Amino acid sequence: MGTLSVNQNKLQKRLRRLAGEAVTDFNMIEEGDKVMVCLSGGKDSYTMLDVLLYLQKVAPIRFEIVAVNMDQKQPGFPEDVLPAYLKSIGVEYHIIEKDTYSVVKEKIPEGKTTCSLCSRLRRGTLYTFADQIGATKMALGHHRDDIVETFFLNLFYGGTLKAMPPKLLSDDGRNVVIRPLAYCSETDIEAYARLKEFPIIPCNLCGSQENLQRQVVKEMLRDWERQSPGRTEIMFRALQNVHPSQLADRKLFDFAGLRIDDEATPRFVDVMSL
Repeated sequence: MGTLSVNQNKLQKRLRRLAGEAVTDFNMIEEGDKVMVCLSGGKDSYTMLDVLLYLQKVAPIRFEIVAVNMDQKQPGFPEDVLPAYLKSIGVEYHIIEKDTYSVVKEKIPEGKTTCSLCSRLRRGTLYTFADQIGATKMALGHHRDDIVETFFLNLFYGGTLKAMPPKLLSDDGRNVVIRPLAYCSETDIEAYARLKEFPIIPCNLCGSQENLQRQVVKEMLRDWERQSPGRTEIMFRALQNVHPSQLADRKLFDFAGLRIDDEATPRFVDVMSL
């Protein structure tokens, strides 16, 4: 790749710093962990692996990294690309071959979005494989923008206030999912992927669908960011600064039990007596 320019060096340092902060803030990786890095062949997972390999070298703790890709048998999938790349950088890896493509095409009518079923099938397979190889953490490449997009998807279409947490325990309690890029912007990741010339593999199953709800939300957020730079970061910070008493979820806050405290000190000064 040659010598980095000043801006390129800043980009690399920023991604490494933000990933390191996320790992530390959420205690994502601990001494002796075996981290299964889930590689799709896209810019996000390549960047995540690159950054985690750096953190592995400089971290004060020891942990293993094993890369895992799931070959879903999509037509034309270049199955030699990832193994060649991983061998070139000396990373232990596994390729899981499972024909979820046929299942998705069979179950989802033509013209309907395939992402939901595809992700469920992929997630279940990866969870099971992580258990089989003794991985203590599963690293996914979702970034800050993915998290904010998911929040608005759930808000607009699901009627819930939730997003993607940087760290998650699976429903059965057998897997801990981490998202080391939770603080990183998609713009930085795109620039870094170009800089590093990662061998990107496009998703031919769902990537070409134009009218996905996520794509609509993504365009909305990009428009907001263009109009008011920094807005995405502010919205992400809001997810870290939740006040249940200012919302309306009765399971999170005891609204029914609110009563006047007769012994409380008044907050307001009687200006008439001054």
